[in-house]
Amino acid sequence: MATQPCSTAEAASPQLRRVLGLPALVFFGLVYMVPLTIFTTYGIVTELTGGRTAGAYMVTLLAMLFTAASYSFMVKRFPVAGSAYSYTNLAFGPNVGFLAGWSLLLDYLFLPMINYLLIGLFLNIAFPAIPAWSIVLGSIALVTVLNVVGIHSVAKASNLIVGAQIVFIGVFVALSWQTLGNGQPVDFLSPLLGDGSAPGFGPLMAGAAVLCLSFLGFDAVSTLAEESRDARRDVPRAIILTTLFAGVLFTLLAYLSQLVLPGSTFANADAAANEVMFKAGGQFLANFFTAAYVAGSLGSALASQAAVSRILYTMGRDRVLPQRTFGKLSPRFGTPVFAILLVSAFSLLALVIDLATLASLISFGALVAFSAVNLAVVRTHLITDTSQRTLGGLLRYGLVPLVGLSLTLWLWTSLSALTMVIGLCWFALGLAYLAMLTAGFRRPARQMDFSEAG
Repeated sequence: MATQPCSTAEAASPQLRRVLGLPALVFFGLVYMVPLTIFTTYGIVTELTGGRTAGAYMVTLLAMLFTAASYSFMVKRFPVAGSAYSYTNLAFGPNVGFLAGWSLLLDYLFLPMINYLLIGLFLNIAFPAIPAWSIVLGSIALVTVLNVVGIHSVAKASNLIVGAQIVFIGVFVALSWQTLGNGQPVDFLSPLLGDGSAPGFGPLMAGAAVLCLSFLGFDAVSTLAEESRDARRDVPRAIILTTLFAGVLFTLLAYLSQLVLPGSTFANADAAANEVMFKAGGQFLANFFTAAYVAGSLGSALASQAAVSRILYTMGRDRVLPQRTFGKLSPRFGTPVFAILLVSAFSLLALVIDLATLASLISFGALVAFSAVNLAVVRTHLITDTSQRTLGGLLRYGLVPLVGLSLTLWLWTSLSALTMVIGLCWFALGLAYLAMLTAGFRRPARQMDFSEAG
């Protein structure tokens, strides 16, 4: 029997290959989240919670599991490369989608900055003669050059960097248990009960709100929906498993760190992890940690600056931002040079901003996105699709996302006043810009596609 010939367009159009199974999807999510990210805010949250960082991680994990379930519901319904922006766009339309995307942009802009700040902090500890500000400037310059000329060779080393971090975690756990077995009494409940310096549930929630930073990336699994062998089955499972595995890992590492170095007072809260490493394994482990952490931060800075510069380029190309400046690629390098340089200039704030404020600002943007996805589940599954209004559907698509939304909002209100002011000002700026783009909301916003920006 004769077959129908394919059209020229169909034959020529490249398609993503569906080759990824569940284990590959979970590993991708864990790699994206970076195993050592727990030590980014360890000292800050330990001081904030009075030595209850492990408990704060348990609260954050609970909230993230409900939100991860909402992501899994959305990707099962829309098995395409997506993000919080695209799900909000599908559920509420382009104007609300724009505001969700604008809030996410706050995360994207600050993510490179936090890596530069941390590289400066830890290398300054290892090499005190070199000022931290000069290390920050050098890191920004190096990452900028690599992003302008292309970072393909560096990107290939990402798995090696993560592998080194996994090896470090194994060494850290082994040396920590050896240290704990030296005959000194150990209070195994102290990481959960704290040292009494910050009692009550309020400080615990404040710490949990900051720790949302650690979970950024579990939703990145959804961007591989079009490369999964069975997207409707495997991607939702991978999102939940990635969140669960990462949360348990973060909690255990925080618990072990608190056992090794009890209390909530550090010489430098921003670099408290270095004190933990020295107590657990001496100078060897401290040096190993610095090397693994700085390598991971440098790789993360490369990836996050590349991602945000391409987001700005996409927005310029689609005329959401001025096309003549943002929507152009370098003829020589084929990269969005103007956007890269703008992100680098913005990253100079790492010279003056503190780590606690920076981490909270990133968490603010993440919590906006998580809230939007929880609401998108209710809108698409119960309001738009009336067939889901059964008892099971109400529990699955109503109760779960509303619990996730409630926990997310609770974490949101636990952020500092300064974070809320800056975050809401950013949101107001986006609202004003949206009004200008839409002629006073008389027409829909242009599409902002973040799904392929990385």
